[in-house]
Amino acid sequence: MHDRTSRAIEALGKLGEVAWWGISGEINSVHGCRQVPYMRWRYKAPSEATAQLIDEVVRASPTHVEWTLNRTRRNWVLLPTRVVIEASGLDGPAFSNVVQRITVEDQAFCRQAQTDLDLIVSGLHAAPSVDD
Repeated sequence: MHDRTSRAIEALGKLGEVAWWGISGEINSVHGCRQVPYMRWRYKAPSEATAQLIDEVVRASPTHVEWTLNRTRRNWVLLPTRVVIEASGLDGPAFSNVVQRITVEDQAFCRQAQTDLDLIVSGLHAAPSVDD
């Protein structure tokens, strides 16, 4: 497991028991370039306090791009807001197409977003647990 993935799962696990997770890879295997980062996960017992803490960490992180924590589905998703806007949401094939297009056409954005995700994960590690 890649270091970013391990750190992210560890940080999310600090905030609750993770039942399922998925994190985009750093490099697109088809094109060999950096790709748009995002994380998806599901807690066994999600709570509003956990969601608020994650939101606070994301807002407090010194990011280069805007980020969205989407909790409208069973699995929570943390991703650059640009993807949500350009894909008109997370449903349907537009999401994958937008991620692919940005990956191929905007490496500067991908680099910034990957740096941001590392900052957010570090912030989650440093955050108090919701029980503290």
